[in-house]
Amino acid sequence: MSILLDTHVLLWALLSPERLAAHDLALLKDPGVTVLVSPVSALEIAIKHRLGTLIGVEPVIMGYTAHLATLGAQELPVLSTHAMTAGLFAVPHRDPFDRLLAAQAITEGLTLLTGDAAMAQFPGLVIGW
Repeated sequence: MSILLDTHVLLWALLSPERLAAHDLALLKDPGVTVLVSPVSALEIAIKHRLGTLIGVEPVIMGYTAHLATLGAQELPVLSTHAMTAGLFAVPHRDPFDRLLAAQAITEGLTLLTGDAAMAQFPGLVIGW
């Protein structure tokens, strides 16, 4: 099984693992599960931190690659097929970060680990939580 972490799940796993359900923590620690993180999450974290809407993420920003390694996570590159899929979704969801994460999960056949109920509007997206 392969899972793609939504940005808030990534931050919770790194900064507040107690916010995750026991099942989700078990998934993150299961050696049979491939944990993937998108560079889209890095961009979202950096932009929201710069704008002052995401507080307390400095440790993640300063050691981002090392933090991914502690999770045993791999980066999933953003491809043009992901970008096209994200841009062509005929859903009202306007968040470009969410659109790209959903597109990556759908295109690559991944489960998106998220607590965001609004992600369910993307057709074909498999959501784990």
